[in-house]
This record gives sequence, structure tokens and C-alpha cells, in this order.
Amino acid sequence: MQQDKQDLTRGPLGKKILFFSIPLMLSNLLQVLFNMADIAVVGQFAGSAALGSVGSTTTLVTLFTDFLIGLSGGINVLTALHFGAGNKKNTSETVHTALLISILCSGVLMLLGIIFPGQILRILHTRPELLDGAVLYIRIYFLGIPALAVYNFGNAVFSAVGETKRPLYYLAFAGVINVVLNLFFVIFCKMDVAGVAWASVVSQYISAFLIVRALFKCKDSYALGMKELHISRDKAKDILRIGIPAGVQNAIFQVANLFIQVGVNSFSATMVAGNSAAANADAIVYSVMMAFYTACTSFMGQNYGAGKKDRIRKSYLISVGYSFGVGMVLGLTLAAFGHVFLGLFTRDAQVIKAGMYRLVIMGFSYGFSAFMDCTIAASRALGKSLIPTVIVIMGSCVFRIIWVYTVFAHFQTIPSLYLLYIFSWGITALAEIVYFVRVYKKEIAF
Repeated sequence: MQQDKQDLTRGPLGKKILFFSIPLMLSNLLQVLFNMADIAVVGQFAGSAALGSVGSTTTLVTLFTDFLIGLSGGINVLTALHFGAGNKKNTSETVHTALLISILCSGVLMLLGIIFPGQILRILHTRPELLDGAVLYIRIYFLGIPALAVYNFGNAVFSAVGETKRPLYYLAFAGVINVVLNLFFVIFCKMDVAGVAWASVVSQYISAFLIVRALFKCKDSYALGMKELHISRDKAKDILRIGIPAGVQNAIFQVANLFIQVGVNSFSATMVAGNSAAANADAIVYSVMMAFYTACTSFMGQNYGAGKKDRIRKSYLISVGYSFGVGMVLGLTLAAFGHVFLGLFTRDAQVIKAGMYRLVIMGFSYGFSAFMDCTIAASRALGKSLIPTVIVIMGSCVFRIIWVYTVFAHFQTIPSLYLLYIFSWGITALAEIVYFVRVYKKEIAF
């Protein structure tokens, strides 16, 4: 394991950020494939009703899991900072505290997901014919939330110290298991929605076990040890100070998206299924772009801790450039070959036609989200999390809700609903960049 670790404070940044990000891209994609495999299998072998049931849960699942992703972002920032500064004691305390916090938070989320899915899905106006299947999927899937939290914790730690390959190997193995179990449960056991949910749960616990085992076996300052497992009050405060606002931001983002889902649900079941299939493109593109946001945080965090000011700004600019470029390339490719992509999830021509509305509009929009998300990651790398969260809540979340009840309410068309994404990204990005420049000048360029 030691030989895979990278020193992010030395060497050419463009090359190092790219090669650091590639394993992260693949790792993020594999996590997306857990849910995508569920949707593809039920769409191909269980019918459009099962597809709609699983697809109707996407926003709700993301609401909870994105909170954990935000929390892991705080873990990444602080581990990178202490590791870059060469402080072994603080690094070790951060890692052990982070594991316990991740387990506690995910346990609460698991209970919420198991107890209240029906009530939440009804608030979202989930179509009655899809409701029972959606509730069943949520209750089983959320049994795996603690495992997902533990894997994200481990991935955040490894990314912070410059090691991104090993988490990819673990997730790849678990991903293969997920696909095999999906096919077995749905085709041979005829379990439909329940089958794909159980396949995801099993694969999540496999990936969590492997990454925790690796942290216990390694010998560096970020290694786990049973005797060191306790919560440090100071480290917990720091993790929550950065991670909770990030997690709340992600969750509120999804609350805003719930209003978008209500808008989608106002159309036919065919449009709902088409939206569910096309939304998988969001997960693919965002997961690839997210690798550069993680790289931005890790590189800026380590260099901030090491006191290398010249590399901090360059890490941000290079990460923004990479994430924008890859977002545009992937988006335009999906817009051009959307019918092929949607064919992976359904054979229904009308569902594919409905899904293309979303793919075309979003395909031209994805890249611009980089200016918002990468700038937020950069601010958090400098220890600033609360204000960026407030900005994104107002600029994206509140703005989206207002859009749904004004612009969409006026036009009542599916394109008028999807266009809110690029407008909200643009407004939020501008405000986030202004804030980051002020923080950078105050904290770094002095």
C-alpha cells in the first residue's frame, strides 16, 4: 500500500492531478453503476413498472447518500491538511474519529430510510402504481447505508493521502458481485425490485469490509487501530464544521430536486420512466467531474498544510479546467448518442423518446456545473464551508424551487423544467467565485 501513496506537494500539477483523478473517476463510476445496474436489470427483465418504481427512488436515495458524501468531504479536507503538514498524531486522531462519526450518522439515516419511505414518496406524488415497489426498494437498500458510509470514509482518507488505486480495486470487485447478484436474483429468483436492492446491499458491505481491512493493515499515520478507536472532541468538531454544511448542502440540493421530481411526476408514467432512465446520465457525468473536485480538495489541502502557496491557486485552476472539459465532452456525447444510452435501460420507444428531452438539454449544460462545484471544493480546502453552503442553498436550491413555481408553472413543458439546471449553476457559480477570490486573498495571498 505504501508504494501507491503520492506526495501532492511536489511535481507537475497538470499531470499529477490528471493521474490522481483517473482512479477516482473509475471508483465514482463504479458506485454509480451499483444503482444503474439495478435500473438496467429491472428495465430489461422486469418491465417498465419495475423500472419506474426503482427510478422513482433515485432522488430520495441521493438525498441521504449525498449527505454522507458531504461528510466524507470534511474527512478528506482535514486528513489532507494534517497529512500534508506531517502531523502524525492529528492525522491518526482525525481518521479514527471520522470512522466513528460516519457509522453514527449513517445509522441514523438508515433508520429514517427504513421507517419513513412511504410518507416521503407520497409527498413526492409518486404514482400509485409505482409506490409499493418503490417503498420495498428503499427499505432494503437502506440496510446498506452504513456500509456505503464506511466505504466513503475510507475512500476519503486514501484520497487525502494521495492513494486512489486501492479503493478502486475494492469497488471493482464489489461491482462485479453486484451485477452477478442482480442478474441472479431478478432472472432466476424472480425477485424483481427486491432482488436488485439486496444485490446492492451485499456489494456495499463487501466494498466497506475490504477498505476498512486495508486501513487496519497499513502502517502509516492514517492506519486504523482498535486501541485508537475513539472520538476526539476537537477532531470531531473540525470534521463536522466542514462536513455537516457540505452534507446539508447536498441534502438540500436534493430537496430542491424533489420539487423537480414533483414536476416530472405531473406528466405521464412514460415521461417519468424516460426521466428515470435519462437521469442515469447525470450520475455518470457528475461522478467523473467529482473526481476533479476531490483532487482539488486533496491537492489544495496538502499544499495548504505544507505551506506551498504557489501550488494552491494552480491546483484550483487546473481542476476547474479538467472538470469543465470532461463535463462538456461527456455531455455532448450523450446528447449525440442518447438513443443508444437509453436503450440500455428500456426497450420501449416512447420511454426513449421521453428520455431524450432531458439528455439533449442536460448534455449542453453539464460542463458549466464545474465552475460552481469545483469552487466550492476549493473554498472547503481552505477550511471555509458555511458560507459556500449558504450561497449554494440560495443560488441553486431556492432558485430552483422558485423556478418550478414560476417559469415551469407558466409554460408547463418538460424543457422549461430541465432548463433550470444551467441557470441555477450559472448564478451560483458567479457568487461562489467571488467568495473564493476574497477568501484566497485573505488566507493565502498575503
